Amino acid sequence: MFPKWMLALGVPVVVAVALVPGRPAAAQGWYQKAVKGVTAKFEPAEAKPGQTVTFALTVELNDGYHTYPTVQPDKQAAAYVNTLKFPDPGAVVFVGSVEDPKPFDAKAEPEQGIRELRTIHGKVTYTRKAVVSPAATAGPAAVKLTTFKLSVCDANVCYPPKDVPVEATLKVLDGPAVAVEKAYEDEVRKALEKK
Repeated sequence: MFPKWMLALGVPVVVAVALVPGRPAAAQGWYQKAVKGVTAKFEPAEAKPGQTVTFALTVELNDGYHTYPTVQPDKQAAAYVNTLKFPDPGAVVFVGSVEDPKPFDAKAEPEQGIRELRTIHGKVTYTRKAVVSPAATAGPAAVKLTTFKLSVCDANVCYPPKDVPVEATLKVLDGPAVAVEKAYEDEVRKALEKK
């Protein structure tokens, strides 16, 4: 994945190489070359207060590029992740944790002390469950991620992580709230109490 001399220098130096003056394609144009698109949506797109929906964030990469999950099983690979931070409760309350895309590739990077480094290619989708707030008012609700920091590499270099704005719209249906799923009752109640 990386030339051996880069591996010997470690991850921070590999990222710094992409920032060296004289490498404008690496420092500035990598996102346009690597990423076909980033989209987000709720499934279903319309829901009643109290109903569970799925937030889906899709990243489509061009051939020759790869990205990472939000969690690596090997602590030595902790730098090779994408970061998703979700907003405080509003129209929706995010519950559970992010489900990383599958399938993924895994290989060792012995020069970095990594036994398992997971990478993902092509069109990949990260998902997380959310509950429409029982107090949500009817109508469209735009939900923006607090942070989506996307890490992308090609066969030779890892580019500086990029903050990508992500927003999805959900239509809250009119009518009485439905009961929150048992699995999420406590999480939703605690989140709304903090609000």
